[in-house]
Amino acid sequence: MTTPLVSLQDLSVQFCGNRKASALNEVNIELAAGEVLGLLGESGSGKSVTLRTLLRLHPERTTKIRGRMLVDGQDVLALKGRALELYRGGTVSMVFQEPGLAFDPVYTVGQQITEAIRAHESVTEQAARARALLMLERVQIPQAKRRFDAYPHELSGGMRQRAMIALALACQPKLLLADEPTTALDATVQIQILLLLRELQRETGMSVIFVTHDIGAAVEVADRIAVMYAGRIVEQGPVGQLVRAPRHPYTAGLLAATVGTENRGQPLMAVPGSPPDLAALPPGCSFAPRCKHADEACRSRVPPLLSSAGQAVACWHPLMPLAEAA
Repeated sequence: MTTPLVSLQDLSVQFCGNRKASALNEVNIELAAGEVLGLLGESGSGKSVTLRTLLRLHPERTTKIRGRMLVDGQDVLALKGRALELYRGGTVSMVFQEPGLAFDPVYTVGQQITEAIRAHESVTEQAARARALLMLERVQIPQAKRRFDAYPHELSGGMRQRAMIALALACQPKLLLADEPTTALDATVQIQILLLLRELQRETGMSVIFVTHDIGAAVEVADRIAVMYAGRIVEQGPVGQLVRAPRHPYTAGLLAATVGTENRGQPLMAVPGSPPDLAALPPGCSFAPRCKHADEACRSRVPPLLSSAGQAVACWHPLMPLAEAA
């Protein structure tokens, strides 16, 4: 059996401020080399926390992490000092949700990409600048030589996002984390960025974890989808099968709330209620207070994530048993 590039084992993250919030609860994810995983769910479900935990970006003093994170054979929680610096950007890199905040406003785009390359590799300034320019051309930024010397505020939203992708890929990472990279863009540019990400993934063979709450975006980019709710994986499987035949009531609710040509003229079926308070999670299944199928078992016991033939669901009353997966 091939060793997965990413293996999260019973990963739990708790933020310890004035109140203790359980942001991730025993998350298990495996990602093969060259695979694209879409993380889907409402705001606050734990998607971005998962990505930032993979990069160890949470403040150590106020964050408790349990479980294991293995990436490319490295125990991420054991990395320190220079090894952690090389891991960030070298093995794993990230495309942030708002590139205007990710870039330093007082340095040009080209300077920042060049600096990232030289921080990870022993190359000359000239060689690093040449590769930085090549990366800007690779992400299809028009007039790349001119944009190389531009400051972040001088670029449009779409070009800043492309430059952010160029920065993330400059050191040829094996895993790219994309945290809702199209949220702040208009619909036309969103499609262009999604197609660009998929094209670059296929060219480089890297793995990608793509965070979104847009099912349409997940379908365009992902090979497999994991649905998160209240810091847990509640369902995962191949994108086509999961969209066609969801097994968890929460997944079905997300799909029903999606605008499409087939429901034109009909009211959207919103998921009732609100996500739970992560500092006061209910006993049993966290989705039970919002689920019409919930019974006493759901309200008292946390359902395990059961797998079969590449699909998994954590529900005491799945809409379709895993054994019936077509």
